[in-house]
Amino acid sequence: MSRPHAAIFGCAGPDLAPEERAFFRDIDPLGFILFARNVDTPERTRRLVEDLRSSVARADAPVLIDQEGGRVARLRQPHWRKAPPARLLGELYARDPERGLEATRLNSRLLAADVASVGCDVDCLPVLDIAFPETHAVIGDRAYADRPEPVAALGRAAAEGLLAEGVMPVIKHIPGHGRAMVDSHHALPTVSATLDLLERTDFLPFRLLADLPGDV
Repeated sequence: MSRPHAAIFGCAGPDLAPEERAFFRDIDPLGFILFARNVDTPERTRRLVEDLRSSVARADAPVLIDQEGGRVARLRQPHWRKAPPARLLGELYARDPERGLEATRLNSRLLAADVASVGCDVDCLPVLDIAFPETHAVIGDRAYADRPEPVAALGRAAAEGLLAEGVMPVIKHIPGHGRAMVDSHHALPTVSATLDLLERTDFLPFRLLADLPGDV
Protein backbone atom coordinates (compact mmCIF):
# COMPACT_ATOMS: atom_id res chain seq x y z
CA MET A 1 0.00 0.00 0.00
CA SER A 2 1.49 3.35 -1.00
CA ARG A 3 2.01 6.04 1.60
CA PRO A 4 0.36 9.46 1.24
CA HIS A 5 2.52 12.38 0.18
CA ALA A 6 3.78 14.39 3.17
CA ALA A 7 1.88 17.53 2.23
CA ILE A 8 -1.12 19.47 3.51
CA PHE A 9 -3.49 20.93 0.90
CA GLY A 10 -6.34 23.42 0.95
CA CYS A 11 -9.23 23.97 -1.42
CA ALA A 12 -10.77 27.03 -3.02
CA GLY A 13 -14.14 27.40 -1.34
CA PRO A 14 -16.76 26.01 1.03
CA ASP A 15 -17.53 23.06 -1.25
CA LEU A 16 -15.15 20.57 -2.82
CA ALA A 17 -15.12 20.98 -6.60
CA PRO A 18 -15.01 17.85 -8.80
CA GLU A 19 -11.60 18.80 -10.20
CA GLU A 20 -10.25 19.26 -6.66
CA ARG A 21 -11.58 15.86 -5.64
CA ALA A 22 -9.89 14.27 -8.64
CA PHE A 23 -6.63 16.08 -7.93
CA PHE A 24 -6.57 15.00 -4.28
CA ARG A 25 -7.42 11.42 -5.27
CA ASP A 26 -4.43 11.33 -7.63
CA ILE A 27 -1.95 13.22 -5.42
CA ASP A 28 -3.06 11.61 -2.13
CA PRO A 29 -1.83 14.29 0.30
CA LEU A 30 -1.29 13.47 3.97
CA GLY A 31 -4.07 15.85 4.99
CA PHE A 32 -5.84 19.15 4.53
CA ILE A 33 -6.26 22.60 6.07
CA LEU A 34 -9.29 24.89 6.25
CA PHE A 35 -9.10 28.66 5.80
CA ALA A 36 -11.75 31.34 6.23
CA ARG A 37 -12.83 30.88 2.62
CA ASN A 38 -13.80 27.30 3.40
CA VAL A 39 -16.04 28.00 6.40
CA ASP A 40 -19.77 28.62 6.08
CA THR A 41 -22.46 27.06 8.28
CA PRO A 42 -21.49 24.23 10.66
CA GLU A 43 -23.30 21.71 8.46
CA ARG A 44 -21.67 22.87 5.23
CA THR A 45 -18.22 23.01 6.82
CA ARG A 46 -18.62 19.53 8.27
CA ARG A 47 -19.64 18.22 4.85
CA LEU A 48 -16.54 19.78 3.29
CA VAL A 49 -14.31 18.04 5.83
CA GLU A 50 -16.03 14.74 5.11
CA ASP A 51 -15.60 15.28 1.38
CA LEU A 52 -11.92 16.08 1.78
CA ARG A 53 -11.31 12.84 3.65
CA SER A 54 -13.38 10.80 1.23
CA SER A 55 -11.38 12.20 -1.69
CA VAL A 56 -8.32 10.30 -0.42
CA ALA A 57 -10.35 7.38 1.00
CA ARG A 58 -8.82 7.84 4.45
CA ALA A 59 -11.17 8.59 7.32
CA ASP A 60 -8.16 9.40 9.50
CA ALA A 61 -6.62 12.00 7.15
CA PRO A 62 -5.80 14.97 9.42
CA VAL A 63 -7.70 18.19 8.78
CA LEU A 64 -6.07 21.28 10.26
CA ILE A 65 -7.51 24.67 11.12
CA ASP A 66 -6.18 27.89 12.68
CA GLN A 67 -8.47 28.47 15.64
CA GLU A 68 -6.40 30.51 18.10
CA GLY A 69 -9.02 32.91 19.38
CA GLY A 70 -8.72 36.67 19.05
CA ARG A 71 -8.01 37.83 15.50
CA VAL A 72 -7.08 34.42 14.17
CA ALA A 73 -10.24 32.34 14.14
CA ARG A 74 -11.66 30.55 11.11
CA LEU A 75 -14.78 29.52 13.03
CA ARG A 76 -16.58 32.74 13.95
CA GLN A 77 -19.82 34.11 15.30
CA PRO A 78 -22.73 33.63 15.00
CA HIS A 79 -22.13 29.89 14.81
CA TRP A 80 -19.10 29.67 17.09
CA ARG A 81 -17.86 31.32 20.27
CA LYS A 82 -15.60 34.36 20.23
CA ALA A 83 -12.48 33.37 22.20
CA PRO A 84 -9.96 35.75 23.81
CA PRO A 85 -6.54 36.46 22.29
CA ALA A 86 -3.45 34.94 23.86
CA ARG A 87 -2.31 38.23 25.38
CA LEU A 88 -5.34 38.38 27.68
CA LEU A 89 -4.52 34.92 28.99
CA GLY A 90 -0.92 36.02 29.47
CA GLU A 91 -2.03 39.08 31.44
CA LEU A 92 -4.14 36.89 33.71
CA TYR A 93 -1.17 34.56 34.19
CA ALA A 94 1.03 37.52 35.18
CA ARG A 95 -1.45 38.41 37.95
CA ASP A 96 -2.26 34.86 39.04
CA PRO A 97 -0.29 32.03 37.40
CA GLU A 98 -2.59 29.25 38.59
CA ARG A 99 -5.74 30.95 37.29
CA GLY A 100 -3.96 31.89 34.07
CA LEU A 101 -2.99 28.29 33.35
CA GLU A 102 -6.44 26.97 34.21
CA ALA A 103 -8.13 29.59 32.02
CA THR A 104 -5.82 28.71 29.14
CA ARG A 105 -6.56 24.99 29.44
CA LEU A 106 -10.30 25.62 29.59
CA ASN A 107 -10.19 28.03 26.67
CA SER A 108 -8.36 25.46 24.57
CA ARG A 109 -10.84 22.75 25.47
CA LEU A 110 -13.62 25.01 24.23
CA LEU A 111 -11.66 25.79 21.06
CA ALA A 112 -11.11 22.08 20.54
CA ALA A 113 -14.82 21.36 20.93
CA ASP A 114 -15.59 23.87 18.18
CA VAL A 115 -12.85 22.47 15.94
CA ALA A 116 -14.02 18.90 16.48
CA SER A 117 -17.65 19.87 15.82
CA VAL A 118 -16.86 20.33 12.12
CA GLY A 119 -14.64 17.26 11.93
CA CYS A 120 -11.22 18.91 12.17
CA ASP A 121 -8.76 17.10 14.41
CA VAL A 122 -5.71 19.42 14.41
CA ASP A 123 -5.64 23.01 15.70
CA CYS A 124 -2.66 25.21 14.79
CA LEU A 125 -2.15 26.36 18.37
CA PRO A 126 -0.30 27.33 20.59
CA VAL A 127 1.67 30.34 19.38
CA LEU A 128 5.11 30.24 21.01
CA ASP A 129 6.45 33.48 19.55
CA ILE A 130 7.69 35.96 22.15
CA ALA A 131 6.43 39.54 22.09
CA PHE A 132 9.21 42.11 21.77
CA PRO A 133 8.96 45.89 21.32
CA GLU A 134 9.78 45.43 17.64
CA THR A 135 7.35 42.54 17.06
CA HIS A 136 5.21 43.12 13.97
CA ALA A 137 1.48 43.59 14.48
CA VAL A 138 0.79 40.35 12.59
CA ILE A 139 1.75 38.66 15.87
CA GLY A 140 0.78 41.38 18.35
CA ASP A 141 -1.77 40.06 20.85
CA ARG A 142 -1.37 36.52 19.53
CA ALA A 143 1.73 36.20 21.75
CA TYR A 144 1.16 35.16 25.37
CA ALA A 145 3.98 37.19 26.87
CA ASP A 146 7.30 38.96 26.44
CA ARG A 147 9.39 36.31 28.20
CA PRO A 148 10.03 32.69 27.23
CA GLU A 149 9.05 31.05 30.53
CA PRO A 150 5.39 32.21 30.63
CA VAL A 151 5.08 31.60 26.89
CA ALA A 152 6.18 28.00 27.42
CA ALA A 153 3.93 27.48 30.45
CA LEU A 154 0.85 28.90 28.74
CA GLY A 155 1.67 27.12 25.49
CA ARG A 156 1.76 23.79 27.31
CA ALA A 157 -1.53 24.54 29.04
CA ALA A 158 -3.11 25.36 25.68
CA ALA A 159 -1.81 22.12 24.16
CA GLU A 160 -3.09 20.12 27.14
CA GLY A 161 -6.55 21.62 26.69
CA LEU A 162 -6.64 20.61 23.03
CA LEU A 163 -5.38 17.10 23.71
CA ALA A 164 -7.98 16.62 26.47
CA GLU A 165 -10.63 16.94 23.76
CA GLY A 166 -8.82 14.73 21.26
CA VAL A 167 -7.47 17.54 19.06
CA MET A 168 -3.80 17.60 18.10
CA PRO A 169 -1.87 20.84 18.76
CA VAL A 170 0.67 22.40 16.40
CA ILE A 171 3.28 24.66 18.00
CA LYS A 172 4.11 27.70 15.90
CA HIS A 173 5.47 29.70 14.29
CA ILE A 174 9.25 29.32 14.42
CA PRO A 175 11.96 30.38 16.91
CA GLY A 176 12.83 34.02 16.29
CA HIS A 177 9.60 34.91 14.53
CA GLY A 178 8.59 37.23 17.35
CA ARG A 179 11.54 39.45 16.47
CA ALA A 180 10.36 39.90 12.88
CA MET A 181 9.57 43.50 11.97
CA VAL A 182 7.67 42.63 8.80
CA ASP A 183 4.70 40.40 8.08
CA SER A 184 6.17 37.11 6.88
CA HIS A 185 3.08 36.53 4.72
CA HIS A 186 4.24 39.42 2.51
CA ALA A 187 7.99 39.86 3.05
CA LEU A 188 11.02 37.89 4.19
CA PRO A 189 11.91 38.81 7.78
CA THR A 190 15.51 39.30 8.82
CA VAL A 191 16.43 38.61 12.44
CA SER A 192 19.74 40.05 13.62
CA ALA A 193 19.80 38.53 17.12
CA THR A 194 22.79 36.32 17.90
CA LEU A 195 22.44 32.57 18.09
CA ASP A 196 23.35 32.68 21.78
CA LEU A 197 20.53 35.14 22.50
CA LEU A 198 18.05 33.17 20.44
CA GLU A 199 18.94 29.97 22.29
CA ARG A 200 18.38 31.66 25.66
CA THR A 201 15.07 33.24 24.67
CA ASP A 202 13.21 32.44 21.45
CA PHE A 203 14.29 28.79 21.22
CA LEU A 204 13.34 28.02 24.83
CA PRO A 205 9.53 27.61 24.52
CA PHE A 206 9.96 25.33 21.50
CA ARG A 207 12.58 23.28 23.34
CA LEU A 208 10.43 22.97 26.46
CA LEU A 209 7.44 21.76 24.45
CA ALA A 210 9.39 19.41 22.18
CA ASP A 211 7.83 16.40 23.94
CA LEU A 212 4.35 17.17 22.65
CA PRO A 213 2.91 14.63 20.20
CA GLY A 214 3.56 15.52 16.60
CA ASP A 215 2.71 12.59 14.37
CA VAL A 216 0.45 14.47 11.95
